[in-house]
Amino acid sequence: MAVAGRSEDGSTADSVAAALREAGFVRFRVAPDGDSLAATGLLARALAERDTPFQASVVHGRRSATTDTTGTDDTTTVRIGGTEPADVTLDPPESASEAAFEACRELGNDPDPILALAGAFTVPDAALEGSAAFEAAHDQTLVEQRPGVAIPITDLADGLAHTTLVHAGFSGDPDAVRETLAGREAADTDEERRKVASIVALAVASAENATPRAAETVEHALRPYEIVDRSDDGSATGSGFTTVGGYADVLRACAHERPGTGLALAIGHDVRDAALSAWRAHAGRAHAAARNATTARHRNLVIARVDADAPLATTARLLCDFRSPEPVVLVVCDTEAAAAAADDRNLGTRMREAATVADGDGTGSERRGRATFTDDEAFVAAFREATA
Repeated sequence: MAVAGRSEDGSTADSVAAALREAGFVRFRVAPDGDSLAATGLLARALAERDTPFQASVVHGRRSATTDTTGTDDTTTVRIGGTEPADVTLDPPESASEAAFEACRELGNDPDPILALAGAFTVPDAALEGSAAFEAAHDQTLVEQRPGVAIPITDLADGLAHTTLVHAGFSGDPDAVRETLAGREAADTDEERRKVASIVALAVASAENATPRAAETVEHALRPYEIVDRSDDGSATGSGFTTVGGYADVLRACAHERPGTGLALAIGHDVRDAALSAWRAHAGRAHAAARNATTARHRNLVIARVDADAPLATTARLLCDFRSPEPVVLVVCDTEAAAAAADDRNLGTRMREAATVADGDGTGSERRGRATFTDDEAFVAAFREATA
């Protein structure tokens, strides 16, 4: 079975829905990012309603086209993000979650708009307003934009210390957050939320080594879409999180830290506590790596060397958004690297080409990239040449 990622009219959603409608068994191969996790969760829930069995796994790197498919003629392999060969691909130029939301509707499913919005939130410069998921959430009164900061929980000290939507002096340290907020543990009114947002914005913009871009990036975390409380667990759809941006932050952290937990969360299993634990651990290591990285500035590029246990993709994003005076950041350890860009820089192609020089493999998008290799010096030299 060979189904293109897009149908003749250009609709990824239509082609994916058509393939899944006829599938006897679906095997998802998922890129390690929040948008891909959310898209998988949406499609998996739709398949469960149709009693179509499925299996999902997060894939780092490229596998052969025959992996896991031998002797399973009724299996449809769906790739979401990444580069692995598959029968069907869901890799639109914008959000995979939004495309999955449309595909679920094609299948006759009533998909969760909050999950789709959380996935789309993780895509650089994603515009939530106007999407089908946003219109569905708005029509069902599932979200309400309010003052404040996008965190997944009500505890401000915990939420602000571990969010990766901002990077400030208090990041990673709940006690430092409490000191910054003068002891506030929660913000229950719009006036209190505005005050907290102002404090956070000032802390980000005035931090040591903060760049002008930091003051712009922090806006993405302010005036969040709050998930309206309609259920016992404090959310409209059972997500268990307080804001769309906070939910997105947890999904993205899980994709890197504990992908199995992230998949379970997106599919709808009760793993909120485990997901929050992964989010805290991931944020703590990412903020520490961003502070302690050894950096070198080049034309259009900052190269940051970090320890092998640092979360590379998140560290690259934090440095790019809040610390780098150049538009591209490459975070490198001995055998892996991740890159982030402030605007479209074709990073996926550059990572792949540089990794090839260093006997490795790379992938990514315009603004995000990751690679593995055997020779870090050769990789860095090739990437520098491509970025200059």
